[in-house]
Amino acid sequence: MYPEHSGHAPTERAVEVHQPTPITPAAVTPAPLVPVQPGSVPAVASVVLPDGRVVTGYAIEPAKPEPVAVKQVVSRAAVNVALGGVGFLAVCGGLLLLTTFITALTALVTQLITLAAVIFGGWIAVQVFSASSHKGGNTFNIRKAVFKRNHFNG
Repeated sequence: MYPEHSGHAPTERAVEVHQPTPITPAAVTPAPLVPVQPGSVPAVASVVLPDGRVVTGYAIEPAKPEPVAVKQVVSRAAVNVALGGVGFLAVCGGLLLLTTFITALTALVTQLITLAAVIFGGWIAVQVFSASSHKGGNTFNIRKAVFKRNHFNG
């Protein structure tokens, strides 16, 4: 892509020049033009200019536009069916989005309840294990305890 480095100056490099080769077209003789006479002779119009000169020439008819193609009438039933189909698809899409939203909301609530249960359960576990390892307070031996009139005497 790039020339290799050489000790030669750019003017010392060999330059190859390509000359284009002209292409000669095949000998084709054009078909002779045949004059076509108009179907009717148009009327000649003469106009007198304000300075007195008279200009004579053929009248040119104005260009007539092509007739506009008549649009086919679309029946009301076809329009109603098309609009009903679009409405039906919109309702189906809305219901799909609604059910997706409800499913996501249910999953979120379930996760929040699970998180609360884990946190609350952890708190309960900390309370239970910290109370059993606590050395202070009274220790009761249930086998030797005496219950009198709904009072615990240890």
